[in-house]
This record gives sequence, C-alpha cells and structure tokens, in this order.
Amino acid sequence: MVALVTTVITFLLPLDVADGYSALQSDRVAWLVDNRLLFILGWINQIFAMLSLSGVFFTLAWKIVEANPLRAMIAALVVALSVMAFLIPKFIAVWTIPLLADAIADETAGSEMATSLLQLLNVSVPFSLYTSFDYLGFWLYAVFGLLVARPLYQGRASTKVAAVTLGVFGLIYHAALAALLVGAIGAANIESWFIGIAGLLLIAVVAALFVFRTSKT
Repeated sequence: MVALVTTVITFLLPLDVADGYSALQSDRVAWLVDNRLLFILGWINQIFAMLSLSGVFFTLAWKIVEANPLRAMIAALVVALSVMAFLIPKFIAVWTIPLLADAIADETAGSEMATSLLQLLNVSVPFSLYTSFDYLGFWLYAVFGLLVARPLYQGRASTKVAAVTLGVFGLIYHAALAALLVGAIGAANIESWFIGIAGLLLIAVVAALFVFRTSKT
C-alpha cells in the first residue's frame, strides 16, 4: 500500500524544473531555489517509494525459498544492491542538489565547483552520473524479475500475475537496454522508454497485494 500511495504522490510533487532535459542551467538553479522544499519532499517521497517497492520484492523472493532457495537468495541480494543503487542518487537529490543551487545563486565560495557538479548531477539528463545510478537500480529490478518469474508462476492466480509481469518487465527492459547500446534509442527518448517500461512494476505491486492478503488468510 505504501508503494502505491507514494507512486500517486510522485505525480503531485515536482522532481525537477519543467522540460528538465532541455532546461538551461540558470533556469534550473532559479527553479531549485524557488521550489527547494517541494523538490526535497518530492525526492524524500521517492526514497519511501523505492524502499517500499524493494520490500515487496524482498517478500516475493521469500515466497520462492522452498521452491528454489539458491535463486531466492540471489534475487534478495540483487534487490539489496538495487536499494543501494537507488539510495545514493536520491540522497544526493535531498542533500546535495539544493545546496549546490544555493551556492550558485548566492555566488558563495565554491560556486564554480557547484556549477560543474550540478550539471554532473542533473536529475533529468539520462546520461548524467545521477541518472546512471537510477537506471542501474531499474536494471537490477529487471534481473530480479527474471530470477523470480518462473518459481513464482507455480503459485496462485495473483502470484502468476506478479510472475508474468516481473518476467515481462525483465525481458523488455533488457531488450530496451540492448536497443540503447546499439543506438536505436536516442538520449532524448531514454526517459520515456525506460520509465514507461518501469510502469509494469505497478501491476506487479497490485498483484503482490493480493498475494500477501491470500497468504495472511
């Protein structure tokens, strides 16, 4: 439920300046200064969304322990790695980016370094250091999906839905990654492609909700 609620909140809180991919550095700095609190709240919400989603995946990994303990252990490890991959950039968004914007706007000591770092940690440019960690986290989710899909499919109907959704997500994400590496997806289209694919995870979460309710009863 936390994963679903925080997903809804994501659409209500801004995560970057409008047209973030093409926005000028000066526009981004001005927006970050004016919307500091909303920006921080938006990314704190992202932290809770990621942690709750990862919690769902940890539980699904536990569901396959009896059927395949080795695969369950590897899947849980992959999710743990994804938490670290996601947590690093999201903490940077909450802690570092607002401070960088303030330093640039106030022209304090270190403002030149802040200017370079803010470009490097751009949350909207898909090839920045920041977004690279995010896409690494989603790739680890895709690996998790491929690991648990087959063992989960042996369960009830809701478990089968979660298994199919995670398996399809894993396959499509890797196919999109291959297309990106060969140049079939342009930089401007990376976010729409990969975030769109990640929408499949919401279906898995809803299915998991019924899996957990059935297990409880």
